[in-house]
This record gives sequence, C-alpha cells and structure tokens, in this order.
Amino acid sequence: MFEPHGAGAYICAVEIRPATARDAKAIAGIQERGWQTAYRHVFPSADLDRGGFVHVSRWRERLRRPPAGWATFVAQRDRTIVGFVSIGPSRDVEDAGEVYAIYVEPSAWSAGAGRALLERAEQQLDVSYAEATLWVLEDNPRARRFYELAGWETDGERKAEERWGVRAPEVRYRKRFTSSRS
Repeated sequence: MFEPHGAGAYICAVEIRPATARDAKAIAGIQERGWQTAYRHVFPSADLDRGGFVHVSRWRERLRRPPAGWATFVAQRDRTIVGFVSIGPSRDVEDAGEVYAIYVEPSAWSAGAGRALLERAEQQLDVSYAEATLWVLEDNPRARRFYELAGWETDGERKAEERWGVRAPEVRYRKRFTSSRS
C-alpha cells in the first residue's frame, strides 16, 4: 500500500503499482470518463458523450513497449483500478521530466488516489530529474488547485490545441525536486 507522507489524510488506502498491458482497458476507460466529467464545460457534450476517443489499443501498445523513459502507474483499491499517472521526459523543457497524464475515476475523486499517484510520479521523476512540468487546461480549477496544493507552480507558458473545433488554452506548471541525487 502507498502511504501518504504529506499533509492531509487519505479516506481509503490505495495500492500504487506499475501498469501493465492488461491494465489498458481500465486506463482508457478512466481517462475517457475523466474527460466526460471534468471537461464538459470546455468541449462539446455530444462529442464527449459519443465516447470512443481514448483508444485501448494505443494504451496497450504504450504499456507493452513504452517510449524511452516513460512509466505508468495505476492506483488500485480493493483490486479495482481507480486511477493512473503517466510520466517521462519533458516534451518541451530540456533536462526535465513531465507528468503526461493523471486521471482518477470520477466516482473516486477526493478520496486520495490522485494524491498518491502524484506523489509516486514525483518520486519516480526525482530519480532522474531536478524538476518536472505538466500541462493542464487553464479552465480546470479543480485540477489546478490539486497541483497547487501539491507544490506545483505555473511558469507563465501557455498553449492551445484544437479538439472538436475548440481551442482550449493550457497552462504549464513546474515543480523542483530536492533529492539528494548525486
């Protein structure tokens, strides 16, 4: 079991473990339901409701043969996957790591799985990097508050990618690590 070491208490303990290709379907489902719940005010409801925009086959391949430096962890509660986080080298900052994705089953929000996943991601990133980044939708106050409570800070960078005819601005967050790495 992953035990918290920061402020706050977990409602239910979760186990954090490396993801395998067998977890692809659960991961894709959690990511899709996360989009359908968290981004309903940003993207067209009809497109979100249609589903099928997160592909199990893509996750399965990424988990079978991860790109260099990538890692994905899942959170399990009572042998059910309730969340995941994917990390690796930053796509836009040299010599930094990145949190590519972190999603928790909406019905399990605010129960500690997200915090446990982020802490595990930070531990892994800290092994290889002095700092890490992540991108989050600018209009996602819940996620932004989550990252800020964990010590992440915006660095002023923004981007906007188009999806379903909507250009949704994102902001970049950074966090420096204080490891005793040599």
